[in-house]
Amino acid sequence: MKKVTQWMSLVLAGLCTQQCTAADYIFDKVGQHVFISFKASHLGYSYILGHFEDFNGRFTYDAADPGSSTVSVTIDVKSLDTDHSERDKHLRGPEYFDVDANPKISFTSTSYAGNKTEGTLTGDLNFCGVDQKVDIAVSKIGEGKDPWGGYRSGFEGSVTLTAADYGLPAWIGDVEVYLVVEGVLVE
Repeated sequence: MKKVTQWMSLVLAGLCTQQCTAADYIFDKVGQHVFISFKASHLGYSYILGHFEDFNGRFTYDAADPGSSTVSVTIDVKSLDTDHSERDKHLRGPEYFDVDANPKISFTSTSYAGNKTEGTLTGDLNFCGVDQKVDIAVSKIGEGKDPWGGYRSGFEGSVTLTAADYGLPAWIGDVEVYLVVEGVLVE
């Protein structure tokens, strides 16, 4: 029994080495395991669904101290894609996103409240040249070793933004943003 207890302690200590210390991750864009998508009203009759193709991000995650976790993301607004090239060109123009004046959307977290599996990530969002504090509801999808000898951690999150708060036409109303993030441990 003593050997079993010692063995279990070693196994748990080994698991905790990866999962119980702060670790830095970069978004796994190569494997396309990261998505930033949105849903916005189309004249109040339907919705426009879209996503961004080009973005970078990283996060630090500490299961033992989730409150110390951080996230930063930068999105290239020109990479907006709603599966309709003419609409995309219109949305990138001065009436909406004005990508010439505001080529990037950025988010930097300032705090996290919750436990190691779900909570609220608060941070500074710069969108269309406007800075706002936002709260993103997040939950952990999972983490562990991958088949290539690396270590990964994944989360999902959602936030609803009011278009008029960012200088967009008020008739757009709320924009629902959904994120899936899989990070690869930086060694």
